Amino acid sequence: MPYKLNVNGRPATVDAPADMPLLWVLRDVLNLRGTKYGCGIGFCGACTVHIGGRAVRSCQTPIATAADAKITTIEGLSADGTHPVQLAWQEFDVPQCGYCQAGQMMSAAALLAKTPKPSDQDIDAAMNGNICRCGTYLRIRQAIHKAASLAAAGPARAAEAVASGDGSGR
Repeated sequence: MPYKLNVNGRPATVDAPADMPLLWVLRDVLNLRGTKYGCGIGFCGACTVHIGGRAVRSCQTPIATAADAKITTIEGLSADGTHPVQLAWQEFDVPQCGYCQAGQMMSAAALLAKTPKPSDQDIDAAMNGNICRCGTYLRIRQAIHKAASLAAAGPARAAEAVASGDGSGR
């Protein structure tokens, strides 16, 4: 059945079964490979994308429920990699193996959109369920705090601060 989607600000029509997980539509039909398959049961968070600005597990989201919604993947977080979360992740060298990081970043971006200045408890609650087998949780928390301050400073100042190495916290 054909479904109309809005993925990363672009319209797309896909022909897929109603129960096909959004993850496979993104990866196999639309060739957006940044969203990862982790567990297939929605527990690890590697497949996290935004639907209507809310972080959701795409492995558990049937395409029928995502039709006509605004979907954002890691590829659509920013056109040039200057989203505050992306900048902070680079600054703190958050990834180790990197496999979970797209999902981690999407959860962090959804948190910051809802809570611009999160506490450690806010971060822990929002990131609960995003599993990092390498254990980079402390760097993830530091990067989220940094992303919040970069976002508050504005896009141009955020990119400038990271490029100059200002305020890395390391």
